Amino acid sequence: MKPFSKVFSIRPDVHGTMNGALLAALLVIAPASSAEERWYPSKYGAEDTLGAVNNLSEDGVRQAAALVKLGKTYPLGVPTGPETPAYPPRWSHITVLQLGASDGATLGSNQATSYDDLLTTYMGVGSQIDGLGHMGINHLYYNGTPAAEFAGAAGLRKFSTHEIPPIVTRGVLLDMTIELGQNPLPAGTAFNRQEIESAARRAGVKIRKGDVVLFHTGWLTKADSDPAGFIARQPGLGVEGARYLADLGVVAIGADTAALEAIPHEDPATAFPVHTELLAKNGVYILEVMNTTELAADGATEFLFVLGQPRFVGSVQAIINPVAIR
Repeated sequence: MKPFSKVFSIRPDVHGTMNGALLAALLVIAPASSAEERWYPSKYGAEDTLGAVNNLSEDGVRQAAALVKLGKTYPLGVPTGPETPAYPPRWSHITVLQLGASDGATLGSNQATSYDDLLTTYMGVGSQIDGLGHMGINHLYYNGTPAAEFAGAAGLRKFSTHEIPPIVTRGVLLDMTIELGQNPLPAGTAFNRQEIESAARRAGVKIRKGDVVLFHTGWLTKADSDPAGFIARQPGLGVEGARYLADLGVVAIGADTAALEAIPHEDPATAFPVHTELLAKNGVYILEVMNTTELAADGATEFLFVLGQPRFVGSVQAIINPVAIR
């Protein structure tokens, strides 16, 4: 069965209890950080707005391109539509319009006809990149930036995903189903530094500055069999593992899950602690709902990773389809 061969919606009227709990978690405001916990200014500079993409380099692009031996490409994005599982209240809708359809009008002597589409969507539906304006700590975001300085209903004035440069670098896939011996991994399973280092040794790779790291957990199959459960709970990265990868200088971290991190969280009193660790504290981008199934089936461990996200001005997130090339 192909992941997302079918898609389902998670609607408040059907799953109201689950959605209420998720919304409550999303709305939790973390307590103010103490002086000892201060996590800014950024190591990339007090005025930096780009975070870990500063670790990309021309040498890194050339080295990653040299990994292409087979010419095989892998789409890492899943199909996105109105029934795609998404965190409430997110949704997506497309309307297709035939220009001149009301009177059958055509264009030119060749009688050309055409369609346009009108898309109304949250950017956080399906495969997505979380930008640095997505999640902060007590209303402070990356580099200690107060929300009032950059966020507005008409779009972000800073940290917009349209400002992220093309991410072309080495991708590393760590198959945690092999490492931990279960496929899919159970919900709430957190992997941290020890498991990451062991999986990297098993894969024969050393994670380097500028890499994009993807985790295969097998969880994407739940999008078909249990769409509500796919969103509500999942295996994923732990806080210590997130901090470890950030310290290595990786640009982005992703997984075949809806939130990258383990849910329920390691500390049930927290809300999305991996998101705050990566985005706010370290400027590391998050890639969610990555289709790693075929890469894992082929035993891929490293590849050329290419992402040119859509450049919607002011966007917090973006629906994406990165490509892995071997």
